[in-house]
Parts: sequence; C-alpha cells; structure tokens
Amino acid sequence: MKKKWLISLLTLSMMTAVAAGCGGSGSKDGNTGSKDGNTGSANGGGEKTELTFWGDWGGEGQKQFETMIDAFNKSQNKIHVKYVLQQDMITKFLTAATSGGAPDILFWDRWRTSLYAPKNVLHPIDEYLSRDNISRDDYYGESLRELSYEDKLYGLPLTVDARALFYNKKLLADAGLQPPTTWAELETAATKLTKWNGSKLEVSGFSMGDLGLFNMYLQQAGGQMLTEDGKTNFNNDKGKQVLQFWSDLMNKDKVYKVGFEQGLGKGTDAFVTGKVAMLYSGPWMLSTYKKYGKDLDFGIVPPPAGPSGDKGSVMGGFGLVMPEDSKYHDESWEFIKWWLANKDNAMLWAKTSYNIPAYKPALEDPFFKEDPHWKPFMETLEFAKIRPAHPGYSVMESDALTPYLQLFQQNKQSIEDTLKKAQEQGDKLLKDNEIAK
Repeated sequence: MKKKWLISLLTLSMMTAVAAGCGGSGSKDGNTGSKDGNTGSANGGGEKTELTFWGDWGGEGQKQFETMIDAFNKSQNKIHVKYVLQQDMITKFLTAATSGGAPDILFWDRWRTSLYAPKNVLHPIDEYLSRDNISRDDYYGESLRELSYEDKLYGLPLTVDARALFYNKKLLADAGLQPPTTWAELETAATKLTKWNGSKLEVSGFSMGDLGLFNMYLQQAGGQMLTEDGKTNFNNDKGKQVLQFWSDLMNKDKVYKVGFEQGLGKGTDAFVTGKVAMLYSGPWMLSTYKKYGKDLDFGIVPPPAGPSGDKGSVMGGFGLVMPEDSKYHDESWEFIKWWLANKDNAMLWAKTSYNIPAYKPALEDPFFKEDPHWKPFMETLEFAKIRPAHPGYSVMESDALTPYLQLFQQNKQSIEDTLKKAQEQGDKLLKDNEIAK
C-alpha cells in the first residue's frame, strides 16, 4: 500500500511538471512573455514580457536611462524592460533588423528618421496615438516632424534642445554691456570683450569654433539651407551675409582665433575659465556650468536676430522608436507612452537628466518656471527649426559645406568661392543620396 502510494505521488508530480512545461511564453494577442521564452514572475503571479531597450548613452546617461526603466518596471507587473548599451548602435541595429535580434525600443537621434524610415526598419505609431487619445499638440511640432516620413509618425520625442547665447555676466558688466539681441550688438559686445596681448589672444569675446552653426546663422539672415525641390539654398545674398558677418568678426574685429579653445589645453573649458566671454551652446551644459556656482556667474539669452530682424536656431533632440522587427509593439508602446506622454514621468526624466522634455505639459512645472536659465531656451524653441528632412542632408553638410567653411575661416578661400564650391559639391551629394538606400 505504501509502495502504491509512492508511485502515485511520483506520477502526479511528473504530470504536474509536464503540464507546467506546456504553458508557452505568450504573445502580443493575450498572453505576454519574452521572445526567447524566458519569463519572470510578477509579484508571485503571471508572466512578464521582457523588452530590450538599446541606447548608446553610457556613464551618467546610462544611469539616467536606468532610473526611468526602474521606475517603469516598479509601476506595473506585466512588462520588464532592460537597458542594453550598444556601441556603434545604428550599424548593429541595421544588421539586427535584417537578420533577427532587433531590440524592442530604440533610443533615436531624430534627424535619422528620414534616412532610415524608408528602409522599413521602424514601426509607425499613428494608430497608438489615436487609440490612446494622445494629442500631437502636447509636443513641439518640429520635433514630431523630425520623427515623421511620408505622413507617418515613427516615435515620440524624448528631448528638445536648441542653441542659445551664454554670456559671462561679470565680463559684460565690467565692460558696461547688456546681453546682445542683434548681430550688430553681438559684434559690438564681442569686440569690446576681446583682449589681446600682442599676438596672443587672451580673452575671446565670442567663440566661433562651431562651423555646424551655419544653418542657424542662415536662418537669422532670413534664409534656409535647402530649396523645396531639395537643392542647396545658401549660395545667395543670405549666405553671403552670414560669411561676411563671420569675416568681420574674425578679420576686422579679431574677436576669435581658429583653434583658440583647443590651444588652452586638454580639459580646459574656455567659458568656465573666463577665456571666452560669449558662446552658443545648449541646455545640456546647464548642469555643468551650475556646478561652478559663484565662480561662474552666467546668463543666457535667445540667439541675436539678423540684419532684418529674423530669428533662428536649430532644434535637435532625441526620441524613442520601435523597430519593425520587434514582436512586442503593444508592450513597447506602453513603455514609451508611460515615459513620454505623462507629465509626472516626463518631469522625473527632466530632473534626472537635466534635459528639456518634449512633452509640453511638463514645462509648466515649477522646476522650469522658477529657474530663469530655462526661459531663454523655451523662447528659442518657439522659433527653432529642425534640419531639413532630406536623406542626404547630413552628408551634404558634413562632406560638402563644412570642409569649405573651414577653408574660408582659415582665410584660404573667398566668400564667393566657398559658397560656389559648397553648392556644387552639396547639390551632387544631395542628388546621389535623395533616395535612402
């Protein structure tokens, strides 16, 4: 009798184990589980969907992401997100998108959308927005436009940023100057703030080391980088105004010297040490500059307007997207929505990362309203424009325009030749890359 009872117990145990092994990992329509069948327990019951989030931010950036991920994972018991740091992320993503193994959520530099959406590697989110009644008006229109291609939206914006003018309050006060609001005032202030000791530049009134800001200056001159039919649009009077302004600052007023910041030594911040009185930078530098307290009393104003009163700055920033190859679009969307369409969570991100969230309702928080350093960026974001959504734009700017601007800044090329050669090479690159491959 005892032997029979033992056999029955063993048989029952085996049947239970087999039954447990037959209960699959789940799918999007109903049950949830991980793609590889590895599931976790949710507070002792149910199975969690395991999602992978790829990003290329390490160090402090990784910690910021993991703060958000931990908060999401603790907020519910159906989905578990894991951050995976990826070097050379885009190359790995494109490989994974065609061979399997793509992540479920991707940290995304928005300007890439027009280049990669045509490859059908991203999943549109328009239906999710409609289903969950998420208003596009809650986001900066330019940031949504940068995440769009052929009337489809491929993600939600995570951050927005734009360049504004940082200035050293003490240096301006000592010179009896107010923060500039026009090109003319900028030139006057930069000239007065510059200090030379013979042939050695000791204090630059205004940093001109970032040639990538040409787009911003062109907007301030009333121009734009590309025509409606996708050709360069800077070899004209607007482009000449920009380079003449640069030439006056560099050669007539001598407010800057090529390579000045690099010549100060590795790790030396020219603005922090008072070697540069004014410069264009973004909100990502606020936390750094605030660390210096009274040793660096700085202010910020929107970019000065051009000769005819035109305002201009370039909006940049990141977003979260879902790869087309992911099996868990519904679950991935829940994570994206939780983070980017909720004021409290957007504010957790803002306070964690010191970035400006793209979700506008969060900007009404006292965190932004009571700190005067944020206001100039908010004002700038109202008129800032994204880079042109042409698949070949980034190649044109980096491989055609910037090299000729470098020659111009080094006084090796005239204004006319610079714009003419940049136009010829730029138009060729735009045409060669007008269809994303």
